[in-house]
Amino acid sequence: MASNWTVCGVCEYRNINKTSVVWCSECDEGLCGECREHHGASKSTRNHDTISITEYQKLPSNVLAITQTCQKHKEQYQTFCKKHDCPCCRRCVIETHNECKDLTAIDDIVQNVKSSNAFLEVEQRLVQMLKNVRILRNDRTDNLKCLQDERVKIERDINQTRKTINDHLDKVQETIIKELYANEENESKKINQ
Repeated sequence: MASNWTVCGVCEYRNINKTSVVWCSECDEGLCGECREHHGASKSTRNHDTISITEYQKLPSNVLAITQTCQKHKEQYQTFCKKHDCPCCRRCVIETHNECKDLTAIDDIVQNVKSSNAFLEVEQRLVQMLKNVRILRNDRTDNLKCLQDERVKIERDINQTRKTINDHLDKVQETIIKELYANEENESKKINQ
């Protein structure tokens, strides 16, 4: 991963500060709009795939950490050693993988990767996982809504029960007070006689 993907690498080399709009993973640098056009027209880079900076920012950090060049020799990886399960630059092959029999050109490996069965299986699994996540998210939202609706219903029932109890107690109080006044009046009459 480049240290500064926000600035166009070509312009920065020329001491010009322009914001990059795309990222070229093969060149391992960002490109402004003008340099992007030249990059797409140049014979050596016209087949490079670029990605917009906004999409590049969304990539996971472990994907961004993958480099296209050998850290030891600062050369681009060209072959893959299946024995050691690692990419190799031209000099790595000569220095440390000279005895390895199972070396394959990286271009041959990635050439038909998008049409391979493994890639299609992974893509289908990811699509299914996305559907499952959406279903889970919708279920979670529905559960929260049901929980809220149930709380409102119970609260309404409690208020209704309280009102019914209060109405009953008011009637009982009214009846008792009427009886109390009636008893007081009767007793007052007896005392007066």
